[in-house]
Amino acid sequence: MPRPDPALLDPARYPFACRIEPRFGDLDVNRHINNTALVGLIEEGRVRFHAASGFHQALDGISAMVASLSVEYLAQAFYPDPLELRLGAAALGRTSYRMAIVVRQGESTIAFAEAVMVCIGAAGPVPLPDSFRAGIFQWMMRAEAGA
Repeated sequence: MPRPDPALLDPARYPFACRIEPRFGDLDVNRHINNTALVGLIEEGRVRFHAASGFHQALDGISAMVASLSVEYLAQAFYPDPLELRLGAAALGRTSYRMAIVVRQGESTIAFAEAVMVCIGAAGPVPLPDSFRAGIFQWMMRAEAGA
């Protein structure tokens, strides 16, 4: 993934925020948060976003999976300072949607990630639930800061 557009790094564009405390076990030998541990923390933020946005509740009788995850590492993160994750739905498809995630620690932007979630039924991909589509607009990224 190429370096993200600076507009995607603006935390004000994201409708959802959560704070996650790194664990001592997330450190690598250089005493910063390991890249693979950071992916796990991004996953935790994604799960919290889905609970808040109603995505989990909308999956009545179907499931969802991550079809794609890309992470651009932009700075080092350190223990024990908390991470702030900002998340928002970036684009809706028929059976999937793309979410954008910014990870910050203090004033530093640590990472930018994009995840594509696909809804799955017994025979393969199925349309995003209507109840999720009806409520997702409040969870979409803002066109610009403060919009």
